[in-house]
Amino acid sequence: MSELRKDPVISRWVIIAPERSFRPHFKTGEVIDGKQETNCPFCGGNEQVTPPEILAYGPPDRKPNTPGWQVRVIPNKFPALKVEGELSRWGIGLLDKVNGIGAHEVIVETPDHKKQLCDLPLEHIALILKAWKERLTDLDRDDRLRYALVFKNKGDEAGASISHSHSQIIATPITPNLIKQELISSKEYYSQKERCIFCDYMFQEIADEERVVYQDEHFVIISTFASRFPYEVWILPREHSADYISITDVAVNSLASVLKGLLVGFREILKDPPYNLVLHTAPLRTPRPGYWLTIEKDFHWHIEIFPRMTRVAGFEWGTGLYINPVSPEEASLTLRNAFVDFGQ
Repeated sequence: MSELRKDPVISRWVIIAPERSFRPHFKTGEVIDGKQETNCPFCGGNEQVTPPEILAYGPPDRKPNTPGWQVRVIPNKFPALKVEGELSRWGIGLLDKVNGIGAHEVIVETPDHKKQLCDLPLEHIALILKAWKERLTDLDRDDRLRYALVFKNKGDEAGASISHSHSQIIATPITPNLIKQELISSKEYYSQKERCIFCDYMFQEIADEERVVYQDEHFVIISTFASRFPYEVWILPREHSADYISITDVAVNSLASVLKGLLVGFREILKDPPYNLVLHTAPLRTPRPGYWLTIEKDFHWHIEIFPRMTRVAGFEWGTGLYINPVSPEEASLTLRNAFVDFGQ
């Protein structure tokens, strides 16, 4: 079974998951010479080779684990963390351990192997976003879990092991260090100014205009001031909200449009790049109502997307400092001109 280990010097947690070494390589299920391989577990018709589904959207008369679905959520066959079992914590001197309790789920975004996220109709993308919300809401009820991250790896260089369009959720019994840093910074800023740092940052960028890629009634896309990677962007809801699970149906439809427009633009100007997408939302806390009392006011959920145009090398690993060869201002201008408005 996997376990979580904490570095005693910098308090960084890692997951030790030997089972992940058995996961398939990227070529599984690829389209080769115009023909689709039949061994892709995510394709429609191959439902019996995956773990039983947790959630699926499709016709009301469809039976579970059969074809006909539009979006399907399943447990990861090679999970980093497993949902079964009791949570245990222990230490050996300075070394802390937590057994590998958590959740690892796959959101299969379409039964069609040839379609990527940006190819899907807006109403289909909205279903994917709805599935994220539904699964986060369910995981929030588990008192063993502290955080759940929705993420998408598109392309081999971004870490995808299967090319079929999908996103994932990993829920952990600890709050990851990067998230904790965001939470602490947000709380400290709020304690000083009684305002959300994300709101202040977003409104300043809107006023400056220089790094705003796109905005509508509900969302703003910003080429962040201190981007780690070329063409890195953040999508922020204009209305303050700490939790993605509070998103409305109207906002889901708007987010689907914003996301599609951005990804179509990526494909046009960056030649369909590999990318990572991560959703930073508030920690899971329904079973812990007294946890982080100001979080509803001081944190602001957002999506970060970074194309994998450069490699992280020795300097970045050694210092934590990233070298970005494309200025955010240049990236914003390029993306603004390439953005495709699918607004309804």
